[in-house]
Amino acid sequence: MAVGAAAANDAVELKFGQVGVASLALRTTDAGLLRAELQRRIAAAPALFARAPLVLDLSHLPELPDSERTLTLLDSIRQVGMLPVGLAYGTVENAQLAQTLNLPLFAKFRHAAEPPSRSPANAASTEPATNVRSGLHHSKPVRSGQQVYARRCDLVLTAAVGSGAEVIADGSIHVYGRLSGRALAGAQGDVAARIYCQDFQAELVSIAGHYRVLEDVPADLRGGPVQAWLDGQRLMLAKL
Repeated sequence: MAVGAAAANDAVELKFGQVGVASLALRTTDAGLLRAELQRRIAAAPALFARAPLVLDLSHLPELPDSERTLTLLDSIRQVGMLPVGLAYGTVENAQLAQTLNLPLFAKFRHAAEPPSRSPANAASTEPATNVRSGLHHSKPVRSGQQVYARRCDLVLTAAVGSGAEVIADGSIHVYGRLSGRALAGAQGDVAARIYCQDFQAELVSIAGHYRVLEDVPADLRGGPVQAWLDGQRLMLAKL
């Protein structure tokens, strides 16, 4: 092999893996309202949301916006300091819009745009929790900048989750120690997932995309044993 070709082969290393990208589901195409709401959320938790990468989910709108309107929405998101990186998977028209804007589609969020049929004959086979296998056990501390992901199962951690760290599970998350980073359970849409921890100091907790940040948590829950679960569209927290 020529020296030039060998050098080119060593120039990069390309891998695909899990990254902490948020999904922003729009229910309005009013750029001003969008900007104001994002500014409010960033002000509440600037360390979490400032310069945060996100995928734009247009599936909840009455109709798909055209490319010009979508560009305006993307600009509004950038103006508040967040970084849109693509569109969530949706319809064929959605894919064409992404191509027109030269943006990638993120299939990870497909479940939000295309819910499966829930007829009695296949209801059991389409329930997200039925694919969950035995839990992933992690015994080492999860430090700032690190991420642990339990695919299709619960995540059990027997050491601390540090500030700036992220733990993710398609099922529930159990932390037998301090939880100071982010915990995202039900990552693929399992609304029955829960989060349990012995020492709750989490920067953010999320279940099936519904989240709460530490600033929204009552003071009497911080530092103690806590569980989190979904009640409809609300993420609930209570002492264990």
